[in-house]
Amino acid sequence: MAFAASISSKVSKFALTGVFVAALGGVLGPSQSVQAREFPDRDETIALSQLPLQGQTTYRAIFDGGPFRHDKDGTVFGNRERLLPRERRGHYREYTVDTPGARTRGARRIVCGGPPTTPQACWYTADHYASFRKIVP
Repeated sequence: MAFAASISSKVSKFALTGVFVAALGGVLGPSQSVQAREFPDRDETIALSQLPLQGQTTYRAIFDGGPFRHDKDGTVFGNRERLLPRERRGHYREYTVDTPGARTRGARRIVCGGPPTTPQACWYTADHYASFRKIVP
């Protein structure tokens, strides 16, 4: 009898997990996924002039080689979210886009791929790596 109760409990947990995953799928909708999304489409861009002023300043500083206010600026970005094109480790570097009034680095970043002062492409994120838009000068 204990064995049957144990099996019943496991089946119930499995069923609840399935219901949770199905419900999550309904909340996220068909265009989003629990798994990592692919890198941004070419249409997901932002003009340099559309960046906040702090982002424009950071972008120019990247190409000038600095100076940067934060120690983490210019460090390797791991692309663990896999939202940017896959590249070898060390290809991407991240830079802070200051947020007025924030006591911390905030959520805004520019991530660039390629050589530090001559990147091949840069992306802007306003939501701490949850989404990216390719910067077009």
